[in-house]
Amino acid sequence: MTGVKIKSVAAGQGEQWAKVKAMTQAGNVDISRRKEHAMKSEVTEDQVREYQERGFVHIPGLLSPAEVAELKAAVLEAVEMMAGRKIAPGGVDRLDGDDRYYDKVFTQRINVSKLNQTIHRYIRGPEIGNIASALARQPAMRIFLDQALIKEPYGNPTAWHLDNPYWPFYSRDSISIWIALEDATPLNGCLSFVPGSHKLANFDNVDIGKDLAGLFKIYPGMAETDPVAVPMPAGDCSFHNGLTAHGAGANMTRRRRIAMTAGFMPDGSTFNGHQGILPTAYFESLKVGDKLCNDTINPIVGRA
Repeated sequence: MTGVKIKSVAAGQGEQWAKVKAMTQAGNVDISRRKEHAMKSEVTEDQVREYQERGFVHIPGLLSPAEVAELKAAVLEAVEMMAGRKIAPGGVDRLDGDDRYYDKVFTQRINVSKLNQTIHRYIRGPEIGNIASALARQPAMRIFLDQALIKEPYGNPTAWHLDNPYWPFYSRDSISIWIALEDATPLNGCLSFVPGSHKLANFDNVDIGKDLAGLFKIYPGMAETDPVAVPMPAGDCSFHNGLTAHGAGANMTRRRRIAMTAGFMPDGSTFNGHQGILPTAYFESLKVGDKLCNDTINPIVGRA
């Protein structure tokens, strides 16, 4: 998922957020210096074909149990540091909207990799980026954003939606990864996808709200295909096209469903006029059609 609703810092959290921002600016965010890990960095041609045809692919065992434990601990640390703030320093200053339903869909914390070197190493390293490039059949991919998505106990379902229309570029080859850091099951809200929906979609979209089927009012043809649920043990991941319809059920359990996600855009993607989570100064410097090629904000993280 990756719709974004932005709002101001909750009352009483300003002092804590100032400390987080200062730590980020100082570069003092490393909670782990372990450099060696064995996460997957390649996919098979069969997996590429499945992704291209269905618009998503499940990849078992991206992370080992030890890697899951390390990344999960780092994600929870970063989420705690951010308190009620939704976006790490360097993004927009404010996210607006009525979040009363949305905030009960999941706890969303954006660009946590900027706060934590362990997350940065996993999410912005070449392994995931190279897989994204291979699946999308693109020579190079830039990271657009990363997110911790935690569906809290008894959290609301996630309505069917598309990712790319929320973003400040349009691309039929954008791609998202969703990494299970706890077992994701139909009971706690694993992802479901509509196979082939990326071929039917354009860039019209819906908000993630109470109308779970709102997307199918825009794209009635998608409702003619049965969705596929993708349960995953911790350490598995899925990749999906930015125009693939996906959603998740409610968390009917008393435990959190913890996931880490990221979205990627082909190198050469151009600005569509929407700010999204772009920093305000950068947004104001852009005109429609400009390439989003800032190597600090959206670096290249993978090559096919």
